[in-house]
Amino acid sequence: MNIKSIATIAFTLAIFISCTNQKEVPMTKFKAIDPSNMDTTIKPGDNFFLYANGNWMKRNPLPDEYSRWGSFNVLEDENNAHLKSILETAQKNKNAAKGSAEQQIGDLYSSGMDSNASNKLGIQPIMPILDKIDAIKSIDELQDVIAYLHSYEIFPIFYIWSSPDEKNSDMVITQLYQGGLGMGNRDYYTLNDAQSKELRSKYVEYVGKMFEISKENPNPSSASQNIMKLETTLANNSMTLLEQRNPQNVYHKMSIADLQKLAPNFDWQKYFTNIGLANPGEINVAQPEFFKGFNKMLKDQSLDNWKNYLKWNVINSLSPYLSDEYVNQHFDFYGKTFSGNKKLLPRWKRVLSVINGEMGEALGQLYVKQYFPPEAKEKMIKLVANLKDAFKDRIQKLDWMGDSTKQKAIEKLAAINVKVGYPDKWRDFSKLVITPDNYIQNILTANKFDFEYTLSKIGKAPDRTEWGMTPQTVNAYYSPNLNEIVFPAGILQPPFFSKDADDAVNYGGIGGVIGHEMTHGFDDQGRQYDKNGNLQDWWTKEDADRFTAKTQVLINQYNNYTELDSLHINGALTLGENIADLGGITISYEALQKALKQNPAKEKIDGFTPTQRFLLSWAQVWRQNIRDEELKKRLKDDVHSPGDARVNGVMPNVDIFYDAFNVMPTDKLYRAPADRAKIW
Repeated sequence: MNIKSIATIAFTLAIFISCTNQKEVPMTKFKAIDPSNMDTTIKPGDNFFLYANGNWMKRNPLPDEYSRWGSFNVLEDENNAHLKSILETAQKNKNAAKGSAEQQIGDLYSSGMDSNASNKLGIQPIMPILDKIDAIKSIDELQDVIAYLHSYEIFPIFYIWSSPDEKNSDMVITQLYQGGLGMGNRDYYTLNDAQSKELRSKYVEYVGKMFEISKENPNPSSASQNIMKLETTLANNSMTLLEQRNPQNVYHKMSIADLQKLAPNFDWQKYFTNIGLANPGEINVAQPEFFKGFNKMLKDQSLDNWKNYLKWNVINSLSPYLSDEYVNQHFDFYGKTFSGNKKLLPRWKRVLSVINGEMGEALGQLYVKQYFPPEAKEKMIKLVANLKDAFKDRIQKLDWMGDSTKQKAIEKLAAINVKVGYPDKWRDFSKLVITPDNYIQNILTANKFDFEYTLSKIGKAPDRTEWGMTPQTVNAYYSPNLNEIVFPAGILQPPFFSKDADDAVNYGGIGGVIGHEMTHGFDDQGRQYDKNGNLQDWWTKEDADRFTAKTQVLINQYNNYTELDSLHINGALTLGENIADLGGITISYEALQKALKQNPAKEKIDGFTPTQRFLLSWAQVWRQNIRDEELKKRLKDDVHSPGDARVNGVMPNVDIFYDAFNVMPTDKLYRAPADRAKIW
């Protein structure tokens, strides 16, 4: 064991043993809670994250290829090994029927793994697109090329997709959304902190280098400066991430005639016709002010600036799939500068990522056949039902919510649709043409196929059997617009879930994740949607005001949480996730108590009581090492709190933590009962 003192561990465990008369029993076959991963030199009441995970973190330094490394990454890496095996088998199968999943993913993998071909071709695979941009002679032609690029899922300026109407979830409509920023977040363009200034400088340098090696502009330095100015104007017209968190702020449904009045310098009917959507129907323009700003830019920016900007979008979007010189430049900025990575991922992992993105469900279909046992799905469905029951009980007992709102909350909870493992109906990729020898063309063809599929949904009822994640994904999600929670097969494995683990571990791991996703239906965003997934207020004003007051406690708490000595978490930006974390662990513990009544487990395992194992299981879900660059980026970009805060931020608000680990008022994580956040 990589620990400072076995005696220290023995003493700590002895304290817990002495606090109870429960009988010690042998470990289960699956070592769900490994004491050697803990650092018991740290008091749990001072830093529970390090207490639970300290030695694991010491033994698992960051691999050079990763900006963070934790439970999710470890499991994803194990999954990737399985997926690689599937891909290599498919690649060798020369008899697979054309249009079958085996043929498509095998050939896509072959084309992606052929580095010699990519290096010989250099920039040639994307020259036809760049030539099309060069040929632009007017703003009208510029608009045609914007539509052309969008149809291949290269998105300069703005994004377009389809999803259910926020206020009529039975109808899929067209969605327009701000975009066009190479650094993603507007704050990197508008803030004057040291990190943002440095990134702006490095970004201009990166753009210039790409133009230099591609020979697509005779004056790379000038072109890169002009692109930065253009993107900065887009950024100044953009909503902040925090503003976008309120779904009411990004709901502005209008007709194409209204859109034309909003931004008259862009021919919207022509655009929609060019992308294959002659009748877009009702359109949600998420950020009208952004599109007003874009309208002005069409007059203010020179045609040459726009052409260089479009070229940049093409080169930047497709450079990860070109020759090594482009791949390396892309990695130097987005991997090294942005996230602190030391080394590029091996080629097979990069190609796997493309396949997951382009036709992940086809790969997932093969994955679940080999690697997802049916009994895991059965146990998971039972766990979800238990958590639903526990959540219902908690809603009924709430002392701050009135009866009418409680009734609607219970109705919404009951209506949550649960998806586990993999879709009941698989997406049909059979008409997608993939060849074994043209990587970029395969990607563009797959992009076009996906874009057309997305647009084909507009004007129809949503397919509620469809999934927003692939089965092999190590994650889970809640969709407020569909009122559904989804748990892919990929996450239903240790340390999140194991059929061999005791209930305390499963409820602390996957149970907490289930509770987290359920709570999203009742966080500051999700609570604005009704049981049918419509953006419709179902709260009394008094209950809404009390909810807001309770969430302010969390905002204040996380605002005071410091990372890297002086950087603070944004409590408002991360509020939804923090509510879900607190709700998840609270609801799951209540469900565990119900389970233990039916199936008592009074014994200790590895010296820990069920409550201790439950909390340790939650803590190990969020264990991670993370690079400073990545952490700084996530504090600006991510609506999730960092891993340590997802443990140390939740524990002080959970009463069971204090008794389970003898937390005293002198301990750093202690919060007086009156100061603890209590919501769900």
